[in-house]
Amino acid sequence: MAGTDCAPGVSGINYHIVEARYVTGHVVWLRFRDGTRGEIDLESVLEGPVFEPLRDPLSFRQFQIHPEFHTLVWANGADIAPEFLHDNVRVTA
Repeated sequence: MAGTDCAPGVSGINYHIVEARYVTGHVVWLRFRDGTRGEIDLESVLEGPVFEPLRDPLSFRQFQIHPEFHTLVWANGADIAPEFLHDNVRVTA
């Protein structure tokens, strides 16, 4: 998709994360480009070899926002689809 600056299979920019803050445990506060904001607890999705190290909150909290795909990523190569995060965030004021 030329000009949309999004990952393959993502149809628009609404899923772009523009701000992320660690809250506690495996909870992250996110703000998306479309204005949606809220918290998501990712503990239940941290399964499999790439996510196993992130079960340690000290490792988990070291996420970054990928500059091209606008989603959460970790140094070990783990990432979570931005549309999953957007669709499952608990909206807060």
